[in-house]
Amino acid sequence: MKFTILTIFPDALTSYINTSILKRAQEKKVIKINTVDIRAFAKDKHKTTDDSPYGGGPGMVMKIEPIYKAVKKLTRSTKKKTRVILFSTRGKKLDQKMARRLAKYDHLIMIAGRYEGVDERVAQHIADEEISIGDYILSGGELPAMVLTEAVSRHIPGVLGKQESLEEIKGSYPVYTRPEVFTTKEGKNLKVPTVLLSGDHKKIDAWRKEK
Repeated sequence: MKFTILTIFPDALTSYINTSILKRAQEKKVIKINTVDIRAFAKDKHKTTDDSPYGGGPGMVMKIEPIYKAVKKLTRSTKKKTRVILFSTRGKKLDQKMARRLAKYDHLIMIAGRYEGVDERVAQHIADEEISIGDYILSGGELPAMVLTEAVSRHIPGVLGKQESLEEIKGSYPVYTRPEVFTTKEGKNLKVPTVLLSGDHKKIDAWRKEK
């Protein structure tokens, strides 16, 4: 599967893309992650990607032209199942069900906005859907793009390898590891629940479901 992130700050994503699970998955060629600099599609010599909003108001708005050109180039003459995503506080909130649905595509193109937002015509005529990762404001769409990339990647066979995450299979529950008893400086003993030390997997499964 291929992930492409359209951004004016591609270098901001480099470190995370090349770390841990995502790095290994790319090395195994299970997924491919690309960043595309939107400025490369700006037509003026200053590579302008934003302008003041019609009707007035604070800040700047990202222009439609460079985004349109970038998406057109990426989707030109391809038979792959592609989805174009714009990150927005008005979008549908990301959850596991959405991540599983998006994992069925061959190529996700993610538009990471900046400033006061993106020209509304991008949402109306270029993006296939708008997605939010929560009810809060961020400076740009780069972090949401990374969140979506990892959330979707985990549903692609081969990304997690043989060490499949139990959280994906059975849902979230409390987890513990050594030491069995941790003593704080205040003398308080913090213990691992007895059931997890029992070796009785039926009881452990029941405990996890309860939690």
